[in-house]
Amino acid sequence: MKKLISFTLVILWCMLAVSQTEQVAIIPAPVSMSTQAGHFGLPKIIKVEAPNRPELKPALTLFSDKLKTTTGAEVNITAVENSSNTVRLILNKSPNSTIGKEGYDLKVTPAGITVRANEPAGLFYGIQTLWQLLPKEIEGQKSNKKIKWQAPCVTIEDYPRFAWRGLMFDVARHFFTKEQVERYIDDMVKYKFNLLHMHLTDDEGWRIEIKSLPNLTKVGAWNVKKVGYFGTFSAPTPDEPRDYGGFYSQDDIRELVKYAKERFVNILPEIDVPGHSLAAVVSYPELSCTPGADKYHVRSGEEIMDWSHGQPPVALVDNTLCPANEKVYDFLDKVLTEVAQLFPFGYIHMGGDECPKNYWEKSDAIKSLMQKEGLKNMEEVQSYFEKRLEKIVESKGKKFMGWDEILEGGLAPDAIVMSWRGIKGGIEAARQQHQVVMSPTTFVYLDYMQADRVMEPHVYATLRLKTCYQFEPVPDSVDAKYIMGGQANLWTEQVYNMRHAQYMTWPRALAIAECVWSPKDKKNWNDFEARTEQHFARLDAAETKYDPAVYDPIFKASKTADGKLQIEMSTEIDGLDIHYSFDNSFPDKFYPKYTQPLIPPKDAVEMKVITYRGDNPLGRMTVMSIQEMQRRADRKRSDDE
Repeated sequence: MKKLISFTLVILWCMLAVSQTEQVAIIPAPVSMSTQAGHFGLPKIIKVEAPNRPELKPALTLFSDKLKTTTGAEVNITAVENSSNTVRLILNKSPNSTIGKEGYDLKVTPAGITVRANEPAGLFYGIQTLWQLLPKEIEGQKSNKKIKWQAPCVTIEDYPRFAWRGLMFDVARHFFTKEQVERYIDDMVKYKFNLLHMHLTDDEGWRIEIKSLPNLTKVGAWNVKKVGYFGTFSAPTPDEPRDYGGFYSQDDIRELVKYAKERFVNILPEIDVPGHSLAAVVSYPELSCTPGADKYHVRSGEEIMDWSHGQPPVALVDNTLCPANEKVYDFLDKVLTEVAQLFPFGYIHMGGDECPKNYWEKSDAIKSLMQKEGLKNMEEVQSYFEKRLEKIVESKGKKFMGWDEILEGGLAPDAIVMSWRGIKGGIEAARQQHQVVMSPTTFVYLDYMQADRVMEPHVYATLRLKTCYQFEPVPDSVDAKYIMGGQANLWTEQVYNMRHAQYMTWPRALAIAECVWSPKDKKNWNDFEARTEQHFARLDAAETKYDPAVYDPIFKASKTADGKLQIEMSTEIDGLDIHYSFDNSFPDKFYPKYTQPLIPPKDAVEMKVITYRGDNPLGRMTVMSIQEMQRRADRKRSDDE
């Protein structure tokens, strides 16, 4: 009997341990975490002990409001130390050198919750982890008294791997309101991002008020609304209204900066020059090298570049500022004077990417500049521009940053490089002992498709969640001290509204968050995928849209030895069944299950596919034409190319 009782206790303990493991799904993964038996239940009156620090007050208000809204509890915040307080937020009197400025220690016991940190930022990130320990309904906007508001008992020590943990939001291609940007900030801080890179200017719009240059927003912030595939639109006609767009007033920017600061986020402004500058040129045509620029219009998505020759593109319209024109540097000095005053962050991003040079090659002014300065080619012309620009940025008390094209022709002395064309530019800059932020297309471009192109709005390439999770900011061949961190970029040419911006960001930003916060040796795809599935429920509760592409099938087409089409299918995550049909009907779990490569019936036109886990459908119904599969097999092409 004693053996039976002992055996039963062991089984119960194991079941409890499994239960605890299932509900503890922290993203990004902490440095260390141990789970203990039991839970702490939130009382009806929640007493919060917190230090009386001004920079922490907004976070405490958010903390209190969220608890009140969702749990219906009364929340009392006090600076009085008392071990019986429900939640204790404590700043270390003797700093813990291990956790640094943004780290924290969190402990949940049956008696209460304690978060310790060296700085207010650490307490804020500890709170973000605490939310993830509570039921998913904490992410909602309604009181739910039926929920058992409790957190599992855990002990966590956590701190970030990198100081730069960023997301870039392109608000130039399509304008997003101040309130929408604030929502984007709210979503990103849940996963410990601390840098919002705002792409504020491009060919499609100038989005920041510059009081000394009013035409930038009077003219440059507006284009013609088009719907369809960006880059293929017809050229706007003179009678179409140019009333689509918008801009941030300087008061808007101040409010955004304050909003971000209250959530321990810095905002990096980007003014993209000398290319991607059509909105500026339309506003002030004298900034161009090209006669007739006064006839240009802000781009509405029509074709203005020929990409058939690779990079840099051949411009069909001159969208560049003129490096040989002194008015350009006066213009930039005015812009940067106001930008520097609005954004307290120590860096300004000045673009420098994809600058076409075919109009420069035809310019007499550029030829004279080259002769005067001893410049041998157009890359050195851009380098001349970047070096002068760096001096202007530094004169405003800021550090100069640009995309990796600024390496070409010679790098400005103290420039920071953001490497987007893979990691090669970042490696080269680090070898030259420049600071680098890694942001390669191959791992972190959130505008890329997330699933097969038959399911997604068409863009240049596919970037799956699993590939994002393989992002490693520090290449083996460089000194890690030059790598500031990493960020993911959401370009919005094909993103027309906020719901789609969320869909493109999540869940891939979860992967990036873990890549830039968690220790490298903590990364584990299977574990991350399981945690991500639990966070889908949290995103649902928060009414944040996300792409369920991780459940969708991956297709591979090939030809057999006798020339027949052969289709193989797989999924990003294990444990899913793939059911299919060739007869134009809609498959469910009663249809054939994929177990081996398929040869379509002779006259089949399409296959339909859906994934299940047990009895539950997870993936979206995918319709794949046999003609498309034949085309891929002939080209030996996958959906990711």
